[in-house]
Amino acid sequence: MAVKNIVAVDLGASSGRVMLATWQVENRQLALKEIHRFTNRLVEQDGHHLWDLDALEQEILTGLHRITDSGIRPDSIGIDSWGVDYVLLDAAGKRVDLPYAYRDHRTDGVMAHAIAELGVEHIYHLTGIQFLPFNTLYQLKAWRSANPGNLDRIAHFLMIPDYLHYRLTGSVGCEYTNASTTQLLNLHTKNWDASLLAWLDLPARWFSTPAQPGKTLGAWTSPTGDAIPVITVATHDTGSAVVAAPLTEGDSAYLSSGTWSLMGIESDVPYHDTRALAANVTNEGGINGSYRVLKNIMGMWLLQRVALEMNIADLPALIRDASALPPFTRLINPNDDRFINPPSMCEAIRAFCREHQQSEPVTQAEFARCIFDSLALLYRRVLLELGELRGTPLRQLHIVGGGCQNAFLNQLCADVCQIPVLAGPVEASTLGNIGCQLMALDAVPDLTAFRQQLAESFPLQRYIPRPIDDFAGHWRRFEALCHATEELTV
Repeated sequence: MAVKNIVAVDLGASSGRVMLATWQVENRQLALKEIHRFTNRLVEQDGHHLWDLDALEQEILTGLHRITDSGIRPDSIGIDSWGVDYVLLDAAGKRVDLPYAYRDHRTDGVMAHAIAELGVEHIYHLTGIQFLPFNTLYQLKAWRSANPGNLDRIAHFLMIPDYLHYRLTGSVGCEYTNASTTQLLNLHTKNWDASLLAWLDLPARWFSTPAQPGKTLGAWTSPTGDAIPVITVATHDTGSAVVAAPLTEGDSAYLSSGTWSLMGIESDVPYHDTRALAANVTNEGGINGSYRVLKNIMGMWLLQRVALEMNIADLPALIRDASALPPFTRLINPNDDRFINPPSMCEAIRAFCREHQQSEPVTQAEFARCIFDSLALLYRRVLLELGELRGTPLRQLHIVGGGCQNAFLNQLCADVCQIPVLAGPVEASTLGNIGCQLMALDAVPDLTAFRQQLAESFPLQRYIPRPIDDFAGHWRRFEALCHATEELTV
């Protein structure tokens, strides 16, 4: 029986994994095995927050070597990661400058400067991308301001997966879905916008033309001398997660839940009118020329930081304790800029509560309950915004990614949004990565067939909405908090 062995390297902002998928071609059976899982953490150097790309590369190679050492010859390898961050290389392929992380504070105030010079409507019309202070557009402006000298030393601008592709294959390229997160691509041409590059005072020669997923970029030479094809998947992890989201109904939304929560819809056309701008909706690239019309929500980053600061090791116990507390006692706007990378997340949450005349959380469970309630309410807010943009309400939500294992938050989301929630698959980014490779290898005919197979291979958990006492009052409180903090941000 013909078998395809597919390797997916899936890098998130807090962890990474090397996974091996075995695809039985005739009976279309998919088996997934974790080969190597590792931590990805921000590191500090010279007052900046950076990624340890050398360590990530070594972890990837550890996973690949474990596969080849077991006697398996992969048919292909694909890499996906978080968005917006980049690497600059010289002509010899050496990194220039530090590998900055999007949570670094060098971009503080840069977005406001860009809006003042270019205009919010102009930037949005060009790119259709959500305004976030760490977008690559603002990172590069901060870098350019700190490096006013000669730019001749730099030969290539690469997103993180493109850089790792280069390290494996020696080939330089640019994949579209991740490039679309930069707020530098022209929404209409799907290529780098010349006017924005001119505003940055950066040469166009740095930027390779973005290519759609599904291309064989080059090959990784294994220790046994085999040349393993490296295929450009949807290299933005959310792009891959959406590939694996079982969106079988036209009125379904997805929520990719992890360090970030990304809620959106799949669309053949972008949404970039004045309503979309007012809602700060993004139009990132998907496979087959589609758009991921979505919003970024702060997500489990809030809980991850609280858990780190309060030395919380038993997350299931924390969730259980939080679920026993009265709901909606304390609320925050999770997307307030103060929560991007504060010195103390606990103090940032306390300060928000103080400023809005709420009691401060004290116990671990009180912090967790505040985060869960606030995230669920923000999910509802974004879901309503997306429904208004498309002209019809969304009637089902698919939660994928690691966050879909939180049954309490899944049920809370169903209750607050008042629509059914389907949870799974957990390893959505990995599975979407694999799906892109299988389609590129002609082992799966198309996206619909792949999603149908996933639905059979990875059963979903269904959550039915339940009524909430005095929900209208809680909703009014949350809306008021969001309006107040958004006005302050503007």
